[in-house]
Amino acid sequence: MSSANPIERSFELAAARCDDLTPLIYRRLFEAHPETVAMFRTEGSELVKGSMLALTIEAILDFAGERRGNFRMIECEIASHDAYGTPRDLFVAFFAVIAGTLQETLGVEWTAEIDAAWQKLLRDIEMIVMPDVAKA
Repeated sequence: MSSANPIERSFELAAARCDDLTPLIYRRLFEAHPETVAMFRTEGSELVKGSMLALTIEAILDFAGERRGNFRMIECEIASHDAYGTPRDLFVAFFAVIAGTLQETLGVEWTAEIDAAWQKLLRDIEMIVMPDVAKA
């Protein structure tokens, strides 16, 4: 049964079409933001990418849903990515890359409802990550 939550539904639909979104998402990230390639070490990079994406998806689903606590990972990761020297706009861009990859994967099943939910989610995340910029 499909979820009533459009964000969750977008992941469900994508999972039915694609066994692993990881290479698609990182290909899109590296194409849109070539500077990110150097941010991943050569050895063990695939495990890091997969783990990072899995944690991000868990946080997205919680943030868009019941907010039981996993969404707080977003705030925690802001600090750790600041320490890595990751620009905050690039941190936000990763979420947009996920949305874009899902949209491409879903094709015609990317509905106006799903799109509106993702646009709201991206704005809400930007408010957390870059509150001063998002308010301007």
